[in-house]
Amino acid sequence: MKKPSILVLYTGGTIGMMKDPKTGSLVPFDFGNIYQNMPILRNLDYVIDFYSFEHLIDSSNMTPEFWIELAEKIEENYEKYDGFVVLHGSDTMAYSASALSFMLENLAKPVVFTGSQLPMGMVRSDGRENFVTSIEIAASKINGVPCAPEVSIFFENQLLRGNRATKFNAENFNAFSSGNYPTLADVGIKIKYNREFIAKPSGGKLIVHKKFDRNVGILKLFPGITLDFVKHALNTPGLKGVIMETFGSGNAPTTEWFLDELADAIRKGLIIYNVTQCKSGSVEMGRYETSLNLDKIGVISGYDITTESALAKMMYLLGEGFSRSDVKKYLQQSLRGEMTV
Repeated sequence: MKKPSILVLYTGGTIGMMKDPKTGSLVPFDFGNIYQNMPILRNLDYVIDFYSFEHLIDSSNMTPEFWIELAEKIEENYEKYDGFVVLHGSDTMAYSASALSFMLENLAKPVVFTGSQLPMGMVRSDGRENFVTSIEIAASKINGVPCAPEVSIFFENQLLRGNRATKFNAENFNAFSSGNYPTLADVGIKIKYNREFIAKPSGGKLIVHKKFDRNVGILKLFPGITLDFVKHALNTPGLKGVIMETFGSGNAPTTEWFLDELADAIRKGLIIYNVTQCKSGSVEMGRYETSLNLDKIGVISGYDITTESALAKMMYLLGEGFSRSDVKKYLQQSLRGEMTV
């Protein structure tokens, strides 16, 4: 039987760092000697190839342009490999995984993002376990069908849907949560796949979308927010869409000036997407009086979508050149399993 083949893509980040024995500083891991540094990989009996991007970046410097590079590398190698593992800094991993989920339409192979809180070269690093398990997940099949054929994040024994995850902890090894969607797999002695929650491939040919519109922003509401702040945010030159992070189930101030500013921006063509600040739960427009007015003036409900996924989705839809009415329609539909409507 043909050995499973995996392409590991290293973008940068903590997981790919190790301590230089001479200087004591952290330097990029040498994946050319991966089997020498991690002999356990030989036990997997897979074909594992590695690609490091020319310009490795800290994930805090992640951009849509880098997402496009990453998607193009997967597209270029899509027919050659059974799955892909993306080594990525954890800080913006949820943004990147969300973006790739929208870019890779009709995806039928695993694309597993992983990283670590401690560099792989350190004794107590969580990177080795995350790395090895991610490779195993990307290669796993049952009756020739991949076990998790979607964009996912593996961290600390849990496989999460990429566009449902958010980083919630900067210190513990369980850095990610998925407050509104179950785990795709739980890893202990065995890997237990929760098949009812894993996306089924459509059967169509892979389509890779490579256009993003960066003229979007995030407006997080807070007690004491001022007229000048809201006015300047909504009137940013070139702005086309705003993810508005509201309280609870989509609630916002009912003051006249606030609603007038939103209504005026919407009349001028701005798309405002209502996303809750809570890590779990959903926007329910009209449940309380504090969200009823938002619905009346044309604010769009994001239901239970994460901020990371909302941002990537809006950039993707605007980048595709859809009409304003179509963008509003698709924002309220689940395109890649990113929300529950």
